[in-house]
Amino acid sequence: MPRTNARVVTRSRNTSSQVLWTTLLVFGAALIGVAAQAQDEKMIRSHGYSFYGDLKYPADYAHFDYVNPDAPKGGEISISTLGTFDSMNPYSRKGRGGALSSIMYESLLGDGTGGESAPADVYGESYCLLCESLEYPESKDWVIFHMRKDAKFSTGDPVTADDIAFSHNLLLDQGLQSYADAVRKRIPKVEVIDDYTIKFYFTPGISRRSLIDQVGGVPAWSKKWYDETGARLDESRLMTSPGSGPYMIDEVDVNRRIVYKRNPDYWGKDLPFNVGRNNFDTIRVEYFGDENSAFEAFKAGEYTFRVEGNSKQWASAYDFPKVDAGYVVKEDIPDGSPPTPSGIVFNLGREVLQDKRVREAVALGFNFEWTNESLQYGLFKPRASFTQDTPLMAMGAPEGMELAMLESLGDLVPPEMLTEPAVMPHISDPTRLLDRTNLRRAMRLLDEAGWAVGDDGMRYDANGNPLRLTFLLNSSGSATLSAVIENFISNLGNMGIQAVLEKVDSSQYTARERDRDYDLVFDGYRPFLGTGTGLAQLYGSEAASFSLFNPAGLASPMVDAIIEASLSAQNKEEEDASMMALDRALRFEFFMIPAWYNDSFWTAYYDQYEHPDEQPAYALGYLDFWWYNADKAAALRAAGALR
Repeated sequence: MPRTNARVVTRSRNTSSQVLWTTLLVFGAALIGVAAQAQDEKMIRSHGYSFYGDLKYPADYAHFDYVNPDAPKGGEISISTLGTFDSMNPYSRKGRGGALSSIMYESLLGDGTGGESAPADVYGESYCLLCESLEYPESKDWVIFHMRKDAKFSTGDPVTADDIAFSHNLLLDQGLQSYADAVRKRIPKVEVIDDYTIKFYFTPGISRRSLIDQVGGVPAWSKKWYDETGARLDESRLMTSPGSGPYMIDEVDVNRRIVYKRNPDYWGKDLPFNVGRNNFDTIRVEYFGDENSAFEAFKAGEYTFRVEGNSKQWASAYDFPKVDAGYVVKEDIPDGSPPTPSGIVFNLGREVLQDKRVREAVALGFNFEWTNESLQYGLFKPRASFTQDTPLMAMGAPEGMELAMLESLGDLVPPEMLTEPAVMPHISDPTRLLDRTNLRRAMRLLDEAGWAVGDDGMRYDANGNPLRLTFLLNSSGSATLSAVIENFISNLGNMGIQAVLEKVDSSQYTARERDRDYDLVFDGYRPFLGTGTGLAQLYGSEAASFSLFNPAGLASPMVDAIIEASLSAQNKEEEDASMMALDRALRFEFFMIPAWYNDSFWTAYYDQYEHPDEQPAYALGYLDFWWYNADKAAALRAAGALR
């Protein structure tokens, strides 16, 4: 408990001693009551955090189970990305941030290299990195982090509680509005107790979900650097603040490459959290203008590791000589995470798309089965759910705890949601692009919505306005995706919809997507395996008009109520039921045409990298816990496979 200094002031000389003593007795009793309450409440001090208090790894863990603790350090891994960049500040809406430009920064509770989970074999658990322990009452009304005194920025300056408080406030003052608005309501105060102790207070009467892990995940920036340079978090800039992480910037060649090098003086290299991780001396990112040039560069050895996303290339293009000779490894690695909920997103801010019947009609123009067989070599599965292939995926009609939770929301939940199966994607004829049955269904829906067929075969409303939709697409994306969208637009034309495909370069695409200057866009949301206040930024109404994480602009009172109910779950069973209900509700709202998914990582790499035999469920980890084999690399160079 913080120390309370009480001072009693006598208003006049005539104040009786009886009144004074009564006041002191009442005040003293109040202090005793507060102290007794504090003593009664259980205090928790730990090396990590999970909401329910269950941690896989004990305080004396030596390393994460899936890493190779003897993995050698050294070598380079090089990867590619498409498009352009003009900033090394990824926290601003302005500019296009460079790949991995947040890699230098650590937080109180650790994360994986490149933003993946760490540890990657559990969900919902965090472990101390910049802190050595945290403590909080059972009520989770506040949290205190005890920081490591040996943590340092790459400049050699210590990472202190003042830096953490500064970083927290900087995000509120200059960060994304949707983030700042959400956090201010939940975290009203931060207190620096001393150089290495910091306390966060949480708003009374709200859910304790995502509060401790929220403040524990704030990137640590150098207050000294920001004070000296006058830099702002909301500006586009190539200059970067120093980080405390294992990697630092070595080279930035705008629109060509970014190189990160290991900090030889990294303070945390021997922590159990880092054993077997961060194994490469350098990480190089090469930029390319389009998918074809990037693939040709990989074949030539200009970069050495590739996660393939193009099914056509995966099926037919990895037959070049280096693969046949064994110099390049083609490996399919299982992915235990729920797939990204990606697909064709409707901009619900457009009046024409606010009618659900129009959205359902447009969706019927997408033929997954034909697309998968004709353009994607049959390698994908149709995605239906926001929690696909997990126990949280809504199946059939709601029942049990999920049904009870939905019924408790009253009129917010449409009656059909309580009795009908969860929404599933339509099925199309795989033998022909235009499925006649689906076309007839779409035509009926458009008729019902008031979009009549004109003399020219196109759709018009009662005022003679055409049904026109623009589809925004990044021109640097894959040719396969472009073909998928072009065929989809062809089907829309057969419905009488004037659909226009607008291909723009990466910088224009980024700017227009931020401004929601589109009717349709191929985008995605983040999957979830549990509740948290971050769900409101993704799917909630409050920030729907501007959140970068909600490209549809979804604003549903039903979804809001389910998220709020999930935050009040008292146990894992209630939480799981609420997450299943959320999946059901998101599918019912129908703001996205679900596309496809792959339940494994398609990887190709020059045979100089190795990874653990036991792959963790929640990360591929090629930047995190893979390593470089110097002997294999020398053999590749001797054979002429690499320069």
